[in-house]
Amino acid sequence: MIVKTETLLSMDEFKGMNADVLSMKLEAVESLIRSYTNNNFQNRNMRIETPVVSGMIRGHSPFFKVGDTVQISQSMVNDGLYVIMGITGEGIVLDKDLYDFPLNTITKVTYPADVQKGVIDLMIWEKGNRQKVGIKSETLSRHSVTYYDQDASNQVMGYPVSLLGFLKPYMKPRF
Repeated sequence: MIVKTETLLSMDEFKGMNADVLSMKLEAVESLIRSYTNNNFQNRNMRIETPVVSGMIRGHSPFFKVGDTVQISQSMVNDGLYVIMGITGEGIVLDKDLYDFPLNTITKVTYPADVQKGVIDLMIWEKGNRQKVGIKSETLSRHSVTYYDQDASNQVMGYPVSLLGFLKPYMKPRF
């Protein structure tokens, strides 16, 4: 997970929010950022190739710990992002079900601190301003509302361009 749900729930802005809903929103933002930047944020030095047996990764790495995000690739059936829920003598348990497959490439995903901070800012904006999207100004007396254009010059992925500047250094070209 790009930012731990518990981290957000400990902040005043998110007190009382449903943890499952917040977790789902974080997964969606993580997917949007990975897609928008064309960057999977994998640390290829922290990688293992191992089978999945009985829904458990049957390999170990000193670099993996509980709570880490890993990406499974080249497995044909288990590809995707997962969070490590437990590490036992038998293997690694992830947050979602896995299919048995003889060879899976598991790579640790690490997000820089500025990306994590940017996600927190996006989530704060999401909570406070999502229902006001499109409003440029609003006057209460004699009620007046002005809407601004929502086009590619002032929004990306439904968020204001000004909030997504932190992603610029992580953009990778698409071929």
